[in-house]
Amino acid sequence: MFGQPRIEYKTNEQMRIMREAGLVLISALDAAVKAADVGVSTREIDAVFAGVLQEAGATSNFLGYHGYPATVCTSVNEEVVHGIPGDRVLQDGDIISIDGGAVVNGWHSDSARTVIVGTPDPEDQRLSDVTENAMWHGIAAAAKGRFVGDIGAAIDDYVSSVPGKRLGILEDYVGHGIGTQMHQAPDVLNYRTGHNGPKLKPGLCLAIEPMLVRGKILTRTLDDDWTVVTEDGSRSSQWEHSVAIHEKGIWVLTSPDGGASRLEPLGVTPVPVP
Repeated sequence: MFGQPRIEYKTNEQMRIMREAGLVLISALDAAVKAADVGVSTREIDAVFAGVLQEAGATSNFLGYHGYPATVCTSVNEEVVHGIPGDRVLQDGDIISIDGGAVVNGWHSDSARTVIVGTPDPEDQRLSDVTENAMWHGIAAAAKGRFVGDIGAAIDDYVSSVPGKRLGILEDYVGHGIGTQMHQAPDVLNYRTGHNGPKLKPGLCLAIEPMLVRGKILTRTLDDDWTVVTEDGSRSSQWEHSVAIHEKGIWVLTSPDGGASRLEPLGVTPVPVP
């Protein structure tokens, strides 16, 4: 009774259903990213995303989650995660992370992308690029490593290796297992620790989601009890994919090609769930 939370290992059939949820989510995020433009409100982005889910016959795993009132999180500029869509209108140069999920036949997907609206600040572009690359290094470690802790170590090592001013890796918000629920054991840290964590083995599905900031990693939650912002007002980025580990290899459930174009340069060839 005092052990670690139980990890849910999936069958191939269950992971294939999660891929179906991932494909719906890809379409919904594609539409949301396309809608994110100067003069568009975050509420409008949420409506576009919700419309794709409805058309596909899928449901949102965000809407109603612990009372959350929308289908996506829209975190703009200094907002790190869990930004609630509303009347905020995007301005030229804003950086926004769009985080959403879909459920098909009880199985979940979860993914996030960062978009820079209008004319990008080069430092914001660097922030988004490094965050996205860090995610892919973490996913490659899920394929090549032995333990869940290897993912955070790979993310940390990559971010540390990038020339120029060091970006901060948030420590209070981490990745997670995913399956019949959106958030499951184990936690997937985005930084190196002395803890190995569980073994990486077939049936394990993970949401890998580094969150980086241009300034300090201290955050606070706004009065809405959801939106997390950087204390120093520095801008942030989040990228996330849901990943399945099976006996033949690894497959990125929320990437159109299973992650092939980004993983093969890192020495990993993803394999569809058999």
